[in-house]
Amino acid sequence: MSLTKEQIAETYKKIQDEITSGLETLDGKSTFVEELWQREGGGGGRTRIIQNGNILEKGGVNFSAVHGKLPEPIKKSFKVEEDEFFATGVSIVIHPNNPWVPIIHMNIRYFELGENIRWFGGGIDLTPHYVIEDDARFFHHMMKNVCDRHHPTFYPEFKTWADNYFYIKHRQETRGVGGVFYDKLTPEKTGLSAEQLFKFSCDLGRTFVPTYTELVNRNRQRKFSPQDKEWQLLRRGRYVEFNLVYDAGTRFGLETNGRIESILMSLPTQANWAYDFKPEIGSKEEKTLSLLKKGIDWVV
Repeated sequence: MSLTKEQIAETYKKIQDEITSGLETLDGKSTFVEELWQREGGGGGRTRIIQNGNILEKGGVNFSAVHGKLPEPIKKSFKVEEDEFFATGVSIVIHPNNPWVPIIHMNIRYFELGENIRWFGGGIDLTPHYVIEDDARFFHHMMKNVCDRHHPTFYPEFKTWADNYFYIKHRQETRGVGGVFYDKLTPEKTGLSAEQLFKFSCDLGRTFVPTYTELVNRNRQRKFSPQDKEWQLLRRGRYVEFNLVYDAGTRFGLETNGRIESILMSLPTQANWAYDFKPEIGSKEEKTLSLLKKGIDWVV
């Protein structure tokens, strides 16, 4: 492979720069604070956090490039013998202050193990507090457009993968309206070269700012009630449940001795849990719950 891990990491750093700049412009008030960190076992990263903005209550855009020995639990889950690994990527979670503006998550990553194992992973998914169907359709069309430029089956496959991955089993609901998710993409599996897979990864990363900017600007001026805010905090609670119970990235970070503040930057500043909450029949909360399920076709 002529593409080197150093080139991939440098490009991902540029994408981090582009995204933080785009989000600062979108917010119009707050700026990112950067923290550089080193990992004990090898490598490090740049954590960038924005807080208390006009619209962005708390958000993180993290870059990391780490290497070293893969811990035994990860080797077992990957079913591999080699233990010299390298991983680089950009990960983002944004929690807005207005309940009508959705939470968004993105990740693009590259992983290699020993001489022979190399793959790409990533995705973008949307978690509205209130599902606005037109916004969900716009979001999925943006995801489909970027996928279709690279492979005809990427969108349907990765949309299904996202539906299954971002599923809160103990609640029997999806975390949000999904998006695209993929893992362990290789030339052998896709028929694309490593360079082509990398180009897809970068294109997906660069779709983030225009997509989220449109969704924020559609809804940032909407008025909201204390009841809307209460619902937002309950939905954030579901987000926390998924991230702490099921999320593979959180688990990988914790088991590879990653930086805890960076790993848990996905959590909101505040979230609530109510005992046995039931939405009112016919309410917008009930409607949102009815749309948190797998298999909805948002691009018809």
